Formats: sequence, C-alpha cells, structure tokens
Amino acid sequence: MRIAVPNKGRLHEPTLSLLERAGLHVEETADRQLYADTVDEDVTVLFARAADIPEYVRDGAADLGVTGLDQAAESGGVVDDAAAAGDDDLVDLLDLGYGSCRLVLAAPEDGDVSAVEDLEGRTIATEFPNVTRDYLDRVGVDADVVTVTGATELTPHVDMADAIVDITSTGTTLKVNRLAVIDGVLDSSVRLFARPDVVDDPKVEQVMTAFESVLAADGRRYLMMNAPKDRLDEVKDVIPGLGGPTVMDVEADEDGNGMVAVHAVVDERDVFETISELRSVGATGILVTEIERLVE
Repeated sequence: MRIAVPNKGRLHEPTLSLLERAGLHVEETADRQLYADTVDEDVTVLFARAADIPEYVRDGAADLGVTGLDQAAESGGVVDDAAAAGDDDLVDLLDLGYGSCRLVLAAPEDGDVSAVEDLEGRTIATEFPNVTRDYLDRVGVDADVVTVTGATELTPHVDMADAIVDITSTGTTLKVNRLAVIDGVLDSSVRLFARPDVVDDPKVEQVMTAFESVLAADGRRYLMMNAPKDRLDEVKDVIPGLGGPTVMDVEADEDGNGMVAVHAVVDERDVFETISELRSVGATGILVTEIERLVE
C-alpha cells in the first residue's frame, strides 16, 4: 500500500512526524527520492506536491493521501462516506489536526463590496477556481472567476478583480493589503484521504487506527501514584480518568496501612490542579508521563 505525503513545504515535517509517532518510521532517503520504505514492509511512502496528492490517489498511484482539504476539494469531489462516493470522489477518512487554515472571500476595505451579493456580474481572482465556483453556486451569485497562480491579494489593487478567494491563517496578509473578509468559503486542515475501493482494506484500517492513536494521545498525560486504600473514593473523585482509573493492590506501608497503585489518563491542562488535589487526599509518589499513542 502506498501513502502519498507532501514532499516539501509547511506540511512535510508534521506529516513525517505523524508517521513516526504512528509507528511507520520512514527509512532514510535521498532528498529527491520519490518513494521510501517504512518499517512495515507492506507500506510505502510516495513523496509528491501537496496539490498533486489528490490526483495521485484518484489515479491509483497511491492508495492513501495526506494533504489539505482545500487541495482535495479543488481537485474534485470529497465525501465522508465511501458508500456515497462516485468514481472520482475521495473519501475523507480522518482529520489529522494540523495545517489548519481558511479559504475566505475578501475585498478592498474601502471598496463597494461588503457582501457576496455585491459581486453579481463582477470578478473574483483565486488560486482555487473550482472551490470558488462551488461556493458561488451555493450562495446563488453569478460572478466571473479568474485563475491566478500567486500574489492573489494584489489583484484588486491593479484592477484585475473586484474580490479574491484566498487562504488565510492569521489574517495578517489580508490586513497588510487592506483587504476585509466578506465571507468564509472553506475551513481546511490536513486530512487522510482514500479512494472508495480501498476504504475497507485491512491495511487502511491499520493505518487509520495508528493515526487515531497518535491524535488521541495529544493533550493527554498518564498519571501513576500510590494512595491509601481507605481514601480511594476521594482519589477517584479527583481523577475519573479515561473510563475510570486503573487500581491495583500494593504492599502495605510501614505503618501497616493498605495502599493501592492508581493509574489514570488525564487532560494535560488539568495536570497542575489535579496533582495538588491528589496530594490533599493522601496520594504519594505521583508520576506524570507523556503518552505516545492511545488506542481508545
């Protein structure tokens, strides 16, 4: 099975990190090598431009693809359910939680476009013509779409367009170019995509489970501690954990009191306060560790 991943740019390193954490270590490769093996002999990585990955998957050069929803939507149909997929659709299997951005409709701050309806019969410049036309169809506006390959934000200022559809993460570039957001077109992040015919393949299920285990571990911490058995209910109130903490009997302490070992998964943002509360109910030897993967 082949997984197509970005060969460079801002999505390259996070994607390789995800593969590594998921247990699919990519073997050392030359910078310009197209393919790379992983520690799983059945899984190969194909390096490609992020914008080309959807077509690699559609054409069968890869079975899975990791790229932005914006790129997949621009290249053709995307569905959430394989049963509803057409021959050229991609199935959006999993949101991988990074590379977040928005495609927005924007126009000059001091111009006469303040709503999408104001663009009837006018011109929009974008690097995403297909997504833009789909958006215009949804909102019922008839406007001309001009495809550009860069510096989209400059086109309204040189009379090439009345508005643009472009990617924004922080909005800084739009502000610098005196453009105001009129409407949101598409919320995007990096996703795992597949062709409909491979969705039920056991290896695809394994890859999805591996990725999901990494995502589930993000923002979680593993707590281990000893606690007096007679205060276990108080400890449980502090750390309900993932389906409840794991409790194991340990040897009695030096005073002959019964002790238990308690293990639990908690949210990272709760760790500071949780430790203080655990100490107040008699927990000792509290250990906090990171979690690499968590299969729920």
